[in-house]
Amino acid sequence: MRLARPLRPLAALLAVAWATGPLAAKTWTVGPAAPNGKLAAAVASAAPKDTIRVLQGTYAEGTVRINKPLTILGTGMPLIDGRGEGDVLEITASDVTIRGLRITGTKISNINDNAGIKVIAADRVQLTGNQLLRCFFAIHLSKARNPLIEGNTITGDPALPESQRANGVHLWQCTGASIINNTITDHRDGIYFEFVTDSHINGNTSLRNNRYGLHFMFSNRDSYAHNLFQHNGAGVAVMYSKEVDMRHNSFISNRGASAYGILFKEINDVTIDSNRFTDNTTAMLVDGCNRMEAKGNEFRSNGWAVRLFSNATACNFSANTFAGNTFDLATNGNPVYNTFNGNYWDRYQGYDLDRNGTGDVPFRPLSLFAMVNERMPYAVVLSRSLLTSLMDQAERLIPSMTPEGLADDKPLMRPPHGKSHL
Repeated sequence: MRLARPLRPLAALLAVAWATGPLAAKTWTVGPAAPNGKLAAAVASAAPKDTIRVLQGTYAEGTVRINKPLTILGTGMPLIDGRGEGDVLEITASDVTIRGLRITGTKISNINDNAGIKVIAADRVQLTGNQLLRCFFAIHLSKARNPLIEGNTITGDPALPESQRANGVHLWQCTGASIINNTITDHRDGIYFEFVTDSHINGNTSLRNNRYGLHFMFSNRDSYAHNLFQHNGAGVAVMYSKEVDMRHNSFISNRGASAYGILFKEINDVTIDSNRFTDNTTAMLVDGCNRMEAKGNEFRSNGWAVRLFSNATACNFSANTFAGNTFDLATNGNPVYNTFNGNYWDRYQGYDLDRNGTGDVPFRPLSLFAMVNERMPYAVVLSRSLLTSLMDQAERLIPSMTPEGLADDKPLMRPPHGKSHL
């Protein structure tokens, strides 16, 4: 009798993989009518890489700890309630996916960073399509690599004081994060980065946050694109970082005595390209920055368009539009190591005899009254007076007090790319 040929090593390996691979993963169902009605019990019973399907309903179980790679999917947006005991979902394993849940019931604490979803030292965690309601911290990640936070709606409690509100999306010592298409409202800071590298914030909306719509410090090689920051208490702050790229963002109606469209503090090697600044008290404050390229931006209807401090160096402004601002430029000294070249200024009254699109005489965007106001802030009440206009006209005819280095030698006669290219 002829014996069967043994399986070749590769065929044997494929057979084992087929038998122990997809067939080994199991889907658990959690629901009011299901045999297992507890999410925490399903997490404890599930094997790594299993899927837990959570049916519509309310699950008030305190803190649910996820310490193995799982996929948890909500059907009909079930509500996971932490009952005010601490965190709601605590993730300490890599390769966890949370999708389609409503999460609430964190404990407010001045000691612990309690969160709706907390991720600790885990990689490739995906948090997508969830709703986080009135949480202390909504999403809090620490020492995580390559997380994805996408399509979530994060809503704080506007009735609470700042001391009882924390951040919407908070990252600490993370790398490779993607924060995409989230809506964040009524938190302390909308998005907060500290010691975060090689990460991307794209397509988010950050509204009505008590302090900053976006706040990041000591974070390098990060990019921010197509985000909206509007009606935030202090605007946006970028501090103590390098290699920052911000493109096609909108900074709108961030108003207050200490509010900015964006504040740059001690930043090196930053690109600010094609952003829109509208109706901010100060659109852009530049303090202690080196090697900034600001191009193609629109500064429209702000109090101060750009406040450029004298400790900034190698900051270049080109192809920007300045229109309808109370002050286009202000400074606290003589920042001669910065340049303005080829921008559009609606206050420019020069001429273009050769019709090449640029003015034939330089434009000095720093008015005499802007310098006076920088030293005496209360003088702003005279900003629309006849005296102010006469002072600025005299300074344009015979410049004597404004820094010579702050002039645009090639001012544009029309806004670049038409009315707006943003």
